[in-house]
Amino acid sequence: MTESKHDIESREDIVIMVNTFYERVRQDELIGPVFESRINDNWAPHLATMHDFWYTLLFGKEAYRGNPFAKHIGLPIQGEHFQQWLRLFNTTLDELFEGSRKELAKKKAASIAEVFQAKLNGRLIGGK
Repeated sequence: MTESKHDIESREDIVIMVNTFYERVRQDELIGPVFESRINDNWAPHLATMHDFWYTLLFGKEAYRGNPFAKHIGLPIQGEHFQQWLRLFNTTLDELFEGSRKELAKKKAASIAEVFQAKLNGRLIGGK
C-alpha cells in the first residue's frame, strides 16, 4: 500500500521539497546549466539557504534574511527558464504533498517568477 500524501507541515518537509526540487533542477537540460554556472560546487550552502527561504515563506518564521533577486542579476535567463523552473517546482510539490500549504508554495513560486521576470526585463530596458 502506498503512503498517502500530506501537506507541508514541518521544516523536514521543506528540506525534502527543496532537495528533491533541486536534484531535478540539476538534471534539467535547460535550467541545470544556469544553476551550475552560478553555484558551481557550492550546493550545500545554496540548499541550506533555500531551506531557510521556503521555511520563512511558508511558516512565517524568520529563518531567511537576504535579497534573493540580487543573486539572479546577470544570469542568462528568460521566460522559458522561469516556466521550466515553475514546471519542475509544481511537479515536485504535486508528487510529494497535498494541502493548503502546498498550494501556498505554488502561489509564492508563481509570484516570485513573475516579479523576477518583471525586474529583470525592467532592468534590461531601463539600464540600456
